[in-house]
Amino acid sequence: MSERAWIDLLVTAFFFVSLPLAGLFFIAVHRLANAGWWSAIRRVPEALAGLMPVAALPMLAVYLGRRSLYSWTRPGAMDDPALAAKSAYLNEPFFLGRMLLFLGLWSLFAVLVRRASLAEDREGGLAQHRRLARLSALFIVVFAVTFSFASFDWLMSLDPAWASTLFAVHTFAGLFLEGLAAITLCVVLLRERGPLAGIVREGHLHDLGKLLLAFSTFWAYTWVCQYLLIWYGNLSEEIPYYLARTNGAWLPWFVLDPVLNWGVPFVVLLARAPKRRPRVLLWVSATVLAGRWLDLYVIAAPAVLAGPRLGIPELLGAAGCAALFFLAATRSLARAPLLAQNDPFLAESLRHHG
Repeated sequence: MSERAWIDLLVTAFFFVSLPLAGLFFIAVHRLANAGWWSAIRRVPEALAGLMPVAALPMLAVYLGRRSLYSWTRPGAMDDPALAAKSAYLNEPFFLGRMLLFLGLWSLFAVLVRRASLAEDREGGLAQHRRLARLSALFIVVFAVTFSFASFDWLMSLDPAWASTLFAVHTFAGLFLEGLAAITLCVVLLRERGPLAGIVREGHLHDLGKLLLAFSTFWAYTWVCQYLLIWYGNLSEEIPYYLARTNGAWLPWFVLDPVLNWGVPFVVLLARAPKRRPRVLLWVSATVLAGRWLDLYVIAAPAVLAGPRLGIPELLGAAGCAALFFLAATRSLARAPLLAQNDPFLAESLRHHG
């Protein structure tokens, strides 16, 4: 496979592994906050979270292209003294071990959360509700550590001489924004096509719109902070990352990145009324998902390719993975009632802003 094919696989795999992770994080945060408004739509993030074992497969396939993607895996790369100091961490066996550990832990949490949620449907009571809260607390701790290292391993080490202390935070902001967009898109479609009609109210849509607006702004904050810190620091080991992305054919895509991920959601969702309109939320969510893919491409591709290569192969690859995930998500949604049973907050959610 060519370098172009491997970078496309990496970007698409990271994009789709972020969806179930974002679903798990969405569930965990709301569980720990004892939030009630989301109970009517909780099957949607659960369905996303259940895709983790499927999403792990293309991510594992990225390891096969390590020589094309990660320059530090090539013979003689560690002769550079700057890289030799990182050899205890950047080596192929340890890299593969971390990848297997991260994907295995995330898949385990996805299975345990889904199993406890379905058990709550069958059994009632508060035992499974409390178990889900404990799982959520443990997942938050594991997620914070493992996703930070995964961001370093799979994206930042594409430029092994470059480092940013804000990188993991920025990548997390993109992950959660992507997850919110996917959840919003699914909820709107399920409401408009019938399964959640009469259950999802304008108040639910309004809250999802507010979350989209808030976390698109948080993403923009981390994007600007990372850029400004490196720009005014002007250190020789940091600036090549942005020099490559703000010159030549990469510049238009670099500028389009914040437009899609922040500019569109901010302008459209700032007022109250658009947050309550399903069609508006649908298109804003689709825009953010496209922007997230572009964000990952701008992060990863310049480390491997001399110039942007966006065309039919990228479109077909993303569409193929999207079709696979759509089929897996619809099957996951069909395996349990769309309205969770025996949730102690369900009544509160059903009358949300009623």
